[in-house]
Parts: sequence; structure tokens; C-alpha cells
Amino acid sequence: MLTRRELNRALLDRQMLLRRHDAKALAAVEHLVGMQSQAPLSAYVGLWTRLLDFRHEDLAELLTDRAAVRIALMRGTIHLVSADDCLALRPVMQPLLDRLLRISYGRLLDGVDLREVASAARALMEERPLSFAELEELLGERWPGRDVLAKAVRAVVPLVQVPPRGVWGASGQARHVPAEPWLGRPLGDGSAAGDMVLRYLRAFGPASVKDMQTWSGLTGLRSVVKGLDLVTYRDENGVELFDLPGAPLPGPDADAPVRFLPEFDNLLLSHADRTRVMAEEHRPRVFTINGIIRATILVDGFVAGLWRIERGQTERAREKAVLEIEPFAPLDAATRDALAAEGECLLEFAAGDASARDIRFLG
Repeated sequence: MLTRRELNRALLDRQMLLRRHDAKALAAVEHLVGMQSQAPLSAYVGLWTRLLDFRHEDLAELLTDRAAVRIALMRGTIHLVSADDCLALRPVMQPLLDRLLRISYGRLLDGVDLREVASAARALMEERPLSFAELEELLGERWPGRDVLAKAVRAVVPLVQVPPRGVWGASGQARHVPAEPWLGRPLGDGSAAGDMVLRYLRAFGPASVKDMQTWSGLTGLRSVVKGLDLVTYRDENGVELFDLPGAPLPGPDADAPVRFLPEFDNLLLSHADRTRVMAEEHRPRVFTINGIIRATILVDGFVAGLWRIERGQTERAREKAVLEIEPFAPLDAATRDALAAEGECLLEFAAGDASARDIRFLG
């Protein structure tokens, strides 16, 4: 039986959060089986908090060199993944994307031959990257009166968001191209589900089948798990957990330094039971009703508050950056000092162009 704290320390260790790792950005992204990337720049903070000497250009160059891409994968959400994982995992996720398409737009697509739509969309986007609005307008010339075709295309055609979207210091509308011509290689055959589960456990385990399905959005993974060589545990509620043989299990008292997690960090999104890292009463403050997953602080390995960097709108006002830390409960002096020290490093990384920087504790 594994206690909540034992599961917490195992998760933090595998998420590279008990200590910063001397690893390349691409290796970290692959170890994490991708990073949720709805907020285009969140992965930069996610890698900074996990890696030694991480620089913005370490990730920006991966995107511009096409070694990494941003594409809809797990849970149907945008993820930053390596080119290899894009090609291997996208076919595995196809049943999920098909299901989400039916649920969201099934009735609106009655009578539409999606194969024809996909073929037309591919041809258009292979000419030049297109935003969904641009693609919708062009497809509307052939299929008038349908205003969800671009969203449907994303489900049936693997689409990557091309730079400068997602590049630190640059800006640009989300524009898309098919993955295969962008990467110059074909998609996998969809047989990587078993390998995907093993890699999930390496980054998030020990975990239940329900956890795996929460992370991926896929169903039917129990049959995949049965075909793998895994060990089993139970949590404090008696739930069966699976893990890799010999995978590390740090003790419950392993030191867990304070950490700043970005918006949408997969640490908070990848288990059905999130209490191994966040108390249930804190969930409404982190998971907002409009789908935003707020940036959080970890104290002793658990979510203990929120953070944000405030900058003004005018050029002069933007010269000052203020890191606001909003703890859920009073913090002792040592913890505040640790957060302030880590926060200064975060400000240097995320707002290094500001001429004045400050840290403010709220509440």
C-alpha cells in the first residue's frame, strides 16, 4: 500500500520536480510525454522549473527547427511534443478525436463527406499555413453554410501549429499545416498504445487505469495494461495502481523544494484522483469555470497557492514586473523566504526585460 505522500513524492520525482535536472529540453519533453500547451508559452516556465540552466532559445529552436511541434493530442488539447512523439502518438489518439468530433459537431456535419473535406483542407494548408478562420472561409466556398469544418479538420487531419506561434519573444496567430509534410516523415501505424502507457507510468506513476484514461482521454486501456509487464500496488482507498518494475519510489519524507508551475501543467491534469498533489478544496481556485488551469506554487510537494506576473499595458508601465504570490493559507517565514528566492529567479527568466522587478505576497 502506498500512502498519499509516497505517491506525491514518486510523482514529483518522475516529473523532475524534486530537483532540477541537467538534461536537454527535447529529452525532458519526451520524458514528460509532452507538455500541455494551450497557453503557448507555458512550457517555457514548465521546463525552467525542471531543468538546470534552461534558456528560452532551447525550446524556441526546437520549434523553429521542427524537432518539436504543438499539436492536439492527449485529452484533445494542444500539447508540445517532440517530432517523433507527434508521429507516434497522433494515430493512437485518433479514436479520442473521433469521439470528441461526434460529441461536439456530429449533427452539424450531417451529410458532409469528411474525407473530401480533409483532402481539400490538406491541399489548401500544404500551399501555406492557415488559421482556422482562413481555412473556414476557403472551405466555405465549396461547402457553404457549414461553420465548423475547420474544427472538424483538426480531428481528422493531424495539424501542427507553426512558428512563430509558441516562440518566446515572437507573436503570431495560430496557423496550421499537416504534420507529415511539415516533418517530412509519415505518421506511425497507431500501435504505440502499450509504449505510451509505459511512458506515462515512467512520468506519472504509479497510477490506476482510470488515471491513464484521464491523462490520455482514451478508453479501453485496461486491455492494454493487461498485456504489459507491470507491478501493482494499492493506494489508501484500495485503488489498484500499476507501475514499472523497479521504478523509483522516494520515501514520504524526501525533500520537495518550493516550485512554480505554469498554467495547464500536466502535473495537475493527469490523474483521476488529484489529491496526491492537490487538496480537493483547492481545486475550484485552480480549475476555473472557463477552462483555465491557473499557475500554481508547490510547497512541500502540494499545491499551496497561485502566482502571476503583472505588467502594465503601456511601454513605460511594462518596465516593471511584479510577481504576485497568493497562498491558500498562511506561510511560515522560511517558506516565504524560499518562495521569494525562487520567485526572483522566475522573474529573471520570465520578465528579464523589465527594468524593475518586485515580489508581492497577497493575503
